[in-house]
Amino acid sequence: MTTALKFRNLTASPQDPVETWPFEGILAAVERGTLPDWRRLARAIQADPWGPVAQQVLEAVHLSHPYGTTELLEGVVGRARKVAADAERAEVAAEVRRLVGESGLSQQDFAERIGTSRSRLSTYMSGKVVPSAALIVRMRRVARRVSGTAT
Repeated sequence: MTTALKFRNLTASPQDPVETWPFEGILAAVERGTLPDWRRLARAIQADPWGPVAQQVLEAVHLSHPYGTTELLEGVVGRARKVAADAERAEVAAEVRRLVGESGLSQQDFAERIGTSRSRLSTYMSGKVVPSAALIVRMRRVARRVSGTAT
């Protein structure tokens, strides 16, 4: 991909992967880049919404406040983080459903064994509420104990 973007006083090149750019390169792309440069940033952000590129992009837009670009790039980070969080929530819900199924217990019995109500367990299974890490560990322990698996 070719770009009109130029880096000044950097050993990195705009053709390098954006994940390898120093902060000054990301700042240059935010301030002086064009749509192809911002698309490259967006792809890196979507791949790792809380990673270094996303953090540096947010830092760059808050530092320089480029007109129009601030809203665009903050939106990219916000949407990428929401998509990732929704996927993580769905993954946790699937694990809770798997553990309940693996245990062979009814939802009521499983809920009692982990110290919660059936309705609360239902919110975990649907993904409406994400259980704490400690509760996930307890669910795994109950599912193993009841099903007789030794993992």
